[in-house]
Amino acid sequence: MSLTTDLKTLNDKNREQIPNEVLEVMDKATSDLKKDHFADKTLKVGDSFPDATLLNIKGKEVNLKDFNNGKKLIVSFYRGGWCPYCNLELKALQNSITEFKANGAELIAITPETPDNSLSTSEKNNLSFEVLSDIDNAFAKKIGLVFQLPESIKAIYSQFGLDIKKHNNNDDYELPVPATFVINEEGKVIYRFVNEDYTKRADTEEILNALKANK
Repeated sequence: MSLTTDLKTLNDKNREQIPNEVLEVMDKATSDLKKDHFADKTLKVGDSFPDATLLNIKGKEVNLKDFNNGKKLIVSFYRGGWCPYCNLELKALQNSITEFKANGAELIAITPETPDNSLSTSEKNNLSFEVLSDIDNAFAKKIGLVFQLPESIKAIYSQFGLDIKKHNNNDDYELPVPATFVINEEGKVIYRFVNEDYTKRADTEEILNALKANK
C-alpha cells in the first residue's frame, strides 16, 4: 500500500462521517486556494532553498544548512499533529527513512506547532528524524506556503475540537499548505510537491525516485 492509497482511504472514510453541508464548506476553502494558483507561487525545481534557524523538539535553535551539509535533504512541511493526514504522512516518511539514507538523504519535518507539541507528535509516531518548529510560520511564509484559515473553517475546526491557537501559541490561524522539497548537495531544489488540498501528500516512492535520479 502506498501513502497515496492510504490517504485516499482515510479521506473516503472521513467524508462518509462528515455532514454534507460541512464538506461543502471545507471543499470550497480548498477550491478557493486552487483558484488563486497558490501552489504555483512557491519554490520551483532549480531554485535555491533558503536557510533558516528553527527550533527542535527540545527548544534548541538549529540551522537547516547543518542538515544539508554534503548530503541531500528532504524537507516536509506539515500542518500539525492534530491533523490525521499529517500523522499518516509522518509515519510513511519514518517507514522509508532507511531507504532515504541509503540514497544519501537526510529527512526533516517542519511545522508551525510549538516544540512541546512537536515533541508530542514525534513521540506519538515514533519518529527518528528531526521535527522542527517554525514559530509563527516565519520560514514557511518566506517561501510562500502560508495561508490563513477562513472564518468558515475556523468554526468547523472548533466544532471538531481542534485548537489551532493552542497548538501554534498564537491567534493567527495560519497554516502551511502540505509541501515536500528534495534539495541536492548544492542547496538546489530537485523535487517539489506543493498542494492546496491538505488530503494530498508527496508519495514516498516519488521522493525516492527523485533521490535515485540525482545520484
